[in-house]
Formats: sequence, structure tokens, C-alpha cells
Amino acid sequence: MPLPLACTVPRAAINLDATLLSGQSFCWEQDAAGTWHGWIGDFPCRVESTAQGYAVHTRASVPAIESYFGLPFDLGHALGTFPKDPWLAEAAAFAPGLRLLLQEPWETLASFICSAVKRIPQIAQINRALRAEFGPEVSPGLHAFPSPARLAEAGETALRRCGLGFRARNLHVTACQIAAGEVVLAALHDLPTAEARGELMRLRGVGPKIADCVLLFAYGRHDAFPIDVWVERVLRQLYFKRRRVPAARMRRFVETYFGPHPGYAQQYLFHWVRTARPPAAMEKRAPAAKRRKKAA
Repeated sequence: MPLPLACTVPRAAINLDATLLSGQSFCWEQDAAGTWHGWIGDFPCRVESTAQGYAVHTRASVPAIESYFGLPFDLGHALGTFPKDPWLAEAAAFAPGLRLLLQEPWETLASFICSAVKRIPQIAQINRALRAEFGPEVSPGLHAFPSPARLAEAGETALRRCGLGFRARNLHVTACQIAAGEVVLAALHDLPTAEARGELMRLRGVGPKIADCVLLFAYGRHDAFPIDVWVERVLRQLYFKRRRVPAARMRRFVETYFGPHPGYAQQYLFHWVRTARPPAAMEKRAPAAKRRKKAA
């Protein structure tokens, strides 16, 4: 059954390609024509680029679409709070209009548990496999993401068949914990970020990085700053001049240096360093802003 046109998002409102390619979500695929196919919660979605903007085909409501793509948030205001930093300025200029998504918490949590030592295409493949094997069919051939109870029931061995490897145990135990009510994901919306992080870290396989990813991409906590190997590398090479610094000091730095929306700064830096050029090349040339200043 074809998906109805729900709305058209102005092209200036979001850099859709950068947003969906920046490692926030793993349920989207782009076909050869440039059309995106994915999910907004339990609703299949197709987004086509047209002369009028991005045509969003889905049965999700317009408010749900706008919320998912982070459209109500004042992106210009957040960018205006960034420090006057040539590296961050170059990262923001590399992908103008990149927005933080606001996703369903359980799928986000499960996906990042599956992300350990995996590349983005591999995580997306796991997402598809879990849907196909355990997810409820919402229309012919399209399966929503399976619930915690369904994955708890499936068992670790069955999860391994979806390509999870050692991650299967972490995902299975976490699914059991949530199905049993040990951590209530809906309740985290009402907790301060530090307390919500602590609750998430009670779950099997969830450390500070995964907890911060879930807080940033599923709860809209812009004060969360996930530090993975890419982000740690860019911080050490650009902001600490390759000096050895304790993790606690690095954490204090990001909490104060990047202003009131450090999560947005993190996402721009992450997408830039992972996409624009390899980290080893960072110190071989100055950022554009620094080069212009030197030339003047």
C-alpha cells in the first residue's frame, strides 16, 4: 500500500543527507535515485527531494515528523552559542543545516548497544535483521523494531543469528531488564541528565558513551556529549595538542567549553572529522578560518 504524502519540509529547514548520514540513526537507506526510506517510530517513511522541498510520505502525524527531524528547535540560536573556534566553525560549515534527530528511546538504545566495534553500515544491517526476524509486520514486507519483551523472549542465541556477535548477550540482558521494569525508559524524560545517565548505565553493555548517545538522540538532551574514538581523537589532536589528558579532564572541558548545546557541537565535529578528511591529516593544514587570518 503506497504511503500518503504527509507534508513537505522546506529544503532550508534541514540538511537531510547530512542528518541521516551522521551516525545518529540506523534505520534509513538511500536508494539510487536519492530517495530516503526509513522509519519514524513504528511508521514506515519515504522522503523524496522535490523542487518544493522534502516530500515526506508516511502515516505518522505532521507533529511527529517535525519532532523526529528536530524541526521545532532553533538551530540558528544553537550555532550562535558555539565558541569562536575555527575548528568548530569549519565543522559547522561542512554540513550546514545538520540537525539532531529525536528518536524512539528503545530502538536508539538497542541500536547503540549493537554499535560496539561496528561501522555504521554494519549497525544498519543489524537493525534490518532484527526487524525482519523479530519485528511486527506493519505492512507487507515492512517490520517495525521489535519490543524489549520480544527480544527478551527470543534469547541470546537467536540474536546472534542477526550478526550481533558478542553484543547479543548485552542486548538480550538489557531487553530482559527493561521488560522486567528494572529501568523504565519513559521515566527518564523527567530526570535530570546526570540521573538519567546513571539509570541507563544500570543496563548491560551501557557505558557513558552509549548512555550519552541515547540521551542526545532519543531524549533531546543537548548537554550530553558522547565521546567515541572519533570524537576523542579530534579532541586530543585539536584541543589538547596531542597531550595526554585524563578522561575526567576531557569531560570537564566539553561540559564548559562548547556552551549550552555541546551535543550539537559534538555532532558537527563527529560528522566532519569522519567524513571530510582522516584525523591524521588534521594537523597537516590549518582550518579555513585560520588560513584566511594568516593570509590577511
